Amino acid sequence: MYALLKSKFIARALLVCFFGLSVSMPAAQASMIGTAEAFTAADSADRGYLLDVLKRSDVAAKLQSLGVSADDVQARVNAMSDNEAAELAAQVKDLPAGGDVIGALVFVFLVLLITDILGFTNVFPFVKKTVR
Repeated sequence: MYALLKSKFIARALLVCFFGLSVSMPAAQASMIGTAEAFTAADSADRGYLLDVLKRSDVAAKLQSLGVSADDVQARVNAMSDNEAAELAAQVKDLPAGGDVIGALVFVFLVLLITDILGFTNVFPFVKKTVR
């Protein structure tokens, strides 16, 4: 009788241990990613870099003085194509440190203006809209 109780106790203890280990350690999964997924990761890095630059206090203040809100800037960066985001990020990275930020701001303003003229967004009230 004592041996039977002892073996049941050991079986239950092992069951609890195995269950505890299976819950606490998730299964590792590894897989290959495709080319499109790799490029998407790089593009999101470009967009993240642009959003970080545009959230800086001096850049945000200049954009506010031009009448562009922070929400509009984020929407415009998210609306950019992958090539546009990569090109703009490369141009911003090529700017000299502490140099002329005005050129980058003018470029961003022009990109925002062009997308507004094309009808993709509605940020600037002075742009006339045409019904298609």
